[in-house]
Amino acid sequence: MFLDTDGATLYYEVRGTGPLLLVAQSGEGGADRSTDLVNHLTDRYTVVTYDRRGLSRSALADPERGVTMEEHADDVHRLLTRLTDEPALMLGCSMGAAIGLHLAVTHPGQLRTLVAHDPVSPSLLPAGPRAGHAAELVHLQEVYREGGLQAALPEIARVLGIDPARQETEPDLTPMPLTPGRVADFGFFIARDFTAVVEAELDQEALRTSPVRIVPAGGAVTAPDVFVGQCAHRLAGIVGREVVAFPGGHNGNTTHPRAYAALLREVLA
Repeated sequence: MFLDTDGATLYYEVRGTGPLLLVAQSGEGGADRSTDLVNHLTDRYTVVTYDRRGLSRSALADPERGVTMEEHADDVHRLLTRLTDEPALMLGCSMGAAIGLHLAVTHPGQLRTLVAHDPVSPSLLPAGPRAGHAAELVHLQEVYREGGLQAALPEIARVLGIDPARQETEPDLTPMPLTPGRVADFGFFIARDFTAVVEAELDQEALRTSPVRIVPAGGAVTAPDVFVGQCAHRLAGIVGREVVAFPGGHNGNTTHPRAYAALLREVLA
């Protein structure tokens, strides 16, 4: 299904029955990136997934212009407005978590609970660490421009605390090969969304006082001193909650979908 928003046409999918749960993906992830996780949630929730603007099937009206976190949050606002009149549940992973935090500030009435897993939100951090991690993201853009995705992926994994050679997974996962479409989406993510992340500002006082139940989350094997770990723990201090450790690491929603879904059900209950 498609939804026209301000400057883009969003592709989205709806599966299952029950309270509405929006799953906002990380990185280049589109509507089908967390298919194994969604399969373990549709018996209890109406699960909505989508391609962020600029990715895959969600075309930009002007492909040459950049994107902002405010636009990403407005897209989710418009999508939820179409689908429900009630406050929704949301799982945001990495980039999706950052979008969810912006929505919790700009349209808090649309969310009941936001599980924010490893938010890529430098503006949560004090000035020094924020500047350092923003510089890391800009450097990654330079690595991508000079060496392409093959050069950028190992650096992205390092920044996120991912060791691809030692990453454990559950058995029988749906294959997600690095197709030309995913390669193109990675390119958009690095070139455009990194800039949106670096330039974004989050009102920390508005987060602290938001009526949304914000649950900071992180991967059980994600080191707390890596960028996203710092963001998750800083968010926990702002909203006055502990970080919930989900199975796996930064991409636990795709590497450990069964265990991840089981814990998510508990957190959302």
